[in-house]
Formats: sequence, structure tokens, C-alpha cells
Amino acid sequence: MSDDTVVVWDESLLAYDMGDHPLDPVRVELTFALARELGVLARPGVRLVKPEPADDALLSRVHDPRYLAAVKVAPRDPLFAGFGLGTSDNPVFEGMHESSALVAGATVAAAEAVWRGEARRAVNVAGGLHHAMPARAAGFCVYNDPAVAIARLLDLGAERVAYVDVDVHHGDGVQQVFWNDPRVLTVSVHETPLALFPGTGFPDETGGPGAEGSAVNLPLPPGVGDAGWQRAFHAVVPSVLRAFRPQVLVTQCGADGHRLDPLADLNLSVDGQRATYLALRALADELCEGRWVATGGGGYALVEVVPRAWTHLLAVAAGEPIDPATLTPPAWRELAAARRPGRQIPLRMTDDVDPAYEPWQPTGEPSAVDRAIAAARKTAFPLFGLDPHDPRD
Repeated sequence: MSDDTVVVWDESLLAYDMGDHPLDPVRVELTFALARELGVLARPGVRLVKPEPADDALLSRVHDPRYLAAVKVAPRDPLFAGFGLGTSDNPVFEGMHESSALVAGATVAAAEAVWRGEARRAVNVAGGLHHAMPARAAGFCVYNDPAVAIARLLDLGAERVAYVDVDVHHGDGVQQVFWNDPRVLTVSVHETPLALFPGTGFPDETGGPGAEGSAVNLPLPPGVGDAGWQRAFHAVVPSVLRAFRPQVLVTQCGADGHRLDPLADLNLSVDGQRATYLALRALADELCEGRWVATGGGGYALVEVVPRAWTHLLAVAAGEPIDPATLTPPAWRELAAARRPGRQIPLRMTDDVDPAYEPWQPTGEPSAVDRAIAAARKTAFPLFGLDPHDPRD
């Protein structure tokens, strides 16, 4: 296996553009500009790969052919409605099929590079469109690129694929696609569905008949900060991954859990997000011989948060984390100010937050976070032969 890191990138990925919409491709543009200015993309062993669109046969591994046909025809029909398209969340836009297929193809290219041993890790920050359903657009997502990439891994011979979703929203589309497939474990850490779209992701969602335990959900209360989030993540995610023994780890690394994100209610920092990426890489190294496919996802603080978070993700995948105290380069600040005048441009790669946490223990008066941990462990852990009350499990 090569020790290289593949970064799938081409400016054509910015064409996934819904217009005046929260999911603005400027966040991806500014991520790559920041990573380039900080030298991440020029590191030895980092290879930029230009994506090709996923074809209909590959997309149909996840999506209904009738839905693909609708996505193709919708931009030519000003009165089109149906399949979740033409809504405020998922407006129809020119080139919708082509740009969505390219995002899916980019994540597939990342997965193929890792599975074939051409790279140890691969990243598509333009991906992570985890809400798209087999026959319906949802939550800003047209084609579900993580699910398409996982289906491709299964076709290439993977027997156990773990998907970990740390977006603030539940990874509902990926969970739905593999609900009945015991070869795929989906784990989602998200804000409670009682408070946030898409209204799913409760602990009792554990997989379909014959695939019990294929879904693990850890919903957290609004307002959780880094210490609580890290405590919850480490109390649940490593244990179920170790029990599942994946051959490859696929992750959705949405940055919308940040305290500045306008669409959600968690209180995370860029420093906490960086710590999560390090934890995911460590789990891939421990369990999958390093095989890690990382995607972006949500994130709507377009200048203040997403470029820094995903530049940290790229750096972690490329082998050497960026020192949080690093200054953002002046050239990047100028570009960010030009793209979004009036926004507060970050001066450093840190929010000056220590993401340290106290490991979970089943003792004392539980906090809201500890109750969420206990609910997830009580529901999921017995399905893996784990003791929900034993902190060693």
C-alpha cells in the first residue's frame, strides 16, 4: 500500500451551485485556497487527482433510475416539481445532474484509490452530500456521494465498511441506503432530531432485520461544546468500530457543529473539529491499516469556519497536523475578503479552545450529554456483544 494521500480536486467541483443558497461553493474554493497557501497540497506524498463524473450505472447502485432521469430533465422544465426537487432546500439549477455526478465521481475516486492501495488516505471536501435518498433530493443533497462510494467499495470486494458521520445533522441518507446491509456500519454523531433537521437519528434506529447493529446513532442536546462532544464521541464511536472491525473507514466531516454556524445549535470550535479528525485518523490506523476516505459535508459559516476546519482535515489526512496557532496567510485573507466583503476574516487557525475532555464514566449524577451517551450505549452496545455499563467497552 502506498503511503500517499490523494486529494480529489478540480475547480469544476464548484459547479455544484444552488445560487442564493446556504450551501455556497465559496466555502470549498476558500478551503483549497487556504490549504494551498499553507503548503498542504504541496507536501511530499500528496497527489491531486482530477475527478470524472459517476456514470448512470454507478449512480444507480444507490439511486432509482427514474430519479436520475428527473434530475437530468428538471433544469429544462421551469414548472418541474417532484422527487424533492424545486424546493427551497433543493432548488433546480443548471447542470444539476452533471455537477452532482461529478461530486459523486470524486468521492468514488477517493474510495477506489484507498481500496486499491494507491493511497492510504483520500479526501473529497466537496463531497459529503449525505441526505440524498434513493429517489429523492433532500437537505441540499442531490446524489448521495458517500453512499455511492460505499457501494463501489462493496462491488470491489470490501466486506466491512464503516461510515462515521460527524456533521451536526443526522446522516440519514447513508443510513437508509444500507439499513438492511450488515456489511456497512453507519455511525452518526449529531444534534438531537428533536431540535434539528432531518428529524431522524434516534438511538433506537439500529438497522433492519438481519442487519441489527448496522446503524448507531448518538444524538446530542443543543449547546454541547467541545468537551461534551468529545466525551460522547469517545464513549461510543471507538468501541463500536473496534467490534465491527472495518476494512476501510469512510467519514463525513461536516463543519456545521461549530458555534458560529447559522443553521444549527452546537457550540464546537475549530480546535475541537481538528481533534475529531485526528481521532478518526487514529481509528483508521488502528483498525483499517490506515485506509481512510474523508469527505466534507455541511458548514455554513463560509469564511469564518469551513475553510479552516477542512484545511485542518486535509492536513491531518496528509500526515502532519497544522499547528493551531498558525496565522492565516495574508493572500488568503485578501481573497476571503474579496469573496465575502464584510465578513470577519480569521487571523489564525485556532479558536483558542482546548478540546480536552473527561472520559465517560457510568457514575454520579448524569448530565444531558451523559444521558445521551447512556441511551446510545444501552441501545447499540448489546448488539455488538459490548457491555453498555463498562467504560472499558
